[in-house]
Amino acid sequence: MIRSLIAAFAVTAVFALPAVAQTAQAPKLPPNVDPQNAIIMQTTKGPVVFVLRPDIAPKHAERIKQLAREGFYDNVPFHRVIDRFMAQTGDGQYGNGTGGSRYPDLPAEFSNVPFTRGTVGMARAQSPNSANSQFFITFGDASFLNGQYTVIGQVVSGMENVDKLKRGEPVQNPDKIVSMKVAADVK
Repeated sequence: MIRSLIAAFAVTAVFALPAVAQTAQAPKLPPNVDPQNAIIMQTTKGPVVFVLRPDIAPKHAERIKQLAREGFYDNVPFHRVIDRFMAQTGDGQYGNGTGGSRYPDLPAEFSNVPFTRGTVGMARAQSPNSANSQFFITFGDASFLNGQYTVIGQVVSGMENVDKLKRGEPVQNPDKIVSMKVAADVK
């Protein structure tokens, strides 16, 4: 009897999982958002959607889309999250902020777009032309970064989930990007 119940539970659980996965839906895009330039990032704290700015940073926007389409950002940690400043991620090589992608670094594409709450910028090393795959999202005004880091986009929904990310430098047992996709590719 007990074995029958356990077997029935196991079969039910196995068949129930795919149904749950199929009912999970991607967040809806705000009106007038181009799905070719919108990124849907599922994090361990919930979904975040940001819009890329190919008008001011075409090479960086293209790199983010390229890496997202390759699955590079899936399961990558938010390795550096500083309260009242920013949350950094995108090191799909090592996960600790020291790596990049297999592609060459990008030349800076600085603009006059300010770093405000929800601005997405490219992380880099000392050289202005060293951005590769890592990016950050600002929690508030970070105008001291203006003209020194490439702005690549703006969070349009889910900023409350960015606010929930574990803090640290480095973060112990960090939150992660579960998956990151170009919105046009999400079915």
